[in-house]
Amino acid sequence: MAAPLELSCWGGGWGLPSVHSESLVVMAYAKFSGAPLKVNVIDNTWRGSRGDVPILTTEDNIVSQPAKILNFLRKQKYNADYELSAKQGADTLAYIALIEEKLLPAVLHTFWVESDNYFTVTKPWFASRIPFPLSLILPGRMSKGALNRILLTRGEPPLYHLREVEAQIYRDAKECLNLLSNRLGTSQFFFGDTPSTLDAYVFGFLAPLYKVRFPKVQLQEHLKQLSNLCRFCDDILNSYFRLSLGGISPAGQETVDANLQKLTQLVNKESNLIEKVKFISIIIL
Repeated sequence: MAAPLELSCWGGGWGLPSVHSESLVVMAYAKFSGAPLKVNVIDNTWRGSRGDVPILTTEDNIVSQPAKILNFLRKQKYNADYELSAKQGADTLAYIALIEEKLLPAVLHTFWVESDNYFTVTKPWFASRIPFPLSLILPGRMSKGALNRILLTRGEPPLYHLREVEAQIYRDAKECLNLLSNRLGTSQFFFGDTPSTLDAYVFGFLAPLYKVRFPKVQLQEHLKQLSNLCRFCDDILNSYFRLSLGGISPAGQETVDANLQKLTQLVNKESNLIEKVKFISIIIL
């Protein structure tokens, strides 16, 4: 009997099995390749401290980072690319590099750096899944990590200031989305009728951007103009994740959004309380 494969990842919302792109990449690839993953959604019993998920655990191995997890699954004979030609394999690597260079910075900015999105959606959502008091620390740490990652790849001359960096990363992201849309065309998947690694990556990065309800939606609005990419995300959700999602009505989504708004207020109150305690401690010392 094969050793169990357990994936620790962030959970879902807004009709998604996960709102976290890198978790979603692995989950989609597992569906495409037939890998029998047991998914452990992070909740308030979690004891991690850095937010570096997804993590794949077996009897003998602990693997993190999507690329390494996918390589591990391929070695276990779960290969979604076995029908691809050598050229298609090379194209896969090129497009994944394009996504990570051109699209990822804007996705990180949308979730973790854009202040309205972070304080009203991202921070309260992630904080609600993390045990106290880590819930007051880890979202901020993840936000800072996202900003550092953006500046590491984009904060070089002549883009000295964050505002200049923001303008550039959104231009790059829109260009990347256009290229992906042109490459997909009217096909069901990027290499025909069977999903592969590239489909997992595109779905993982686009689906949260497409589905999560943000107050600032610059990149989301551009994505929704590319109907074939939206159809691509919807088809994968309906074909591969329908049973695990169970669906949610518009009224139900309104309830979710209302609860998230209440949670936002609670998280912000807790954060303010922590800051007051720190300030008092400094005065006393």
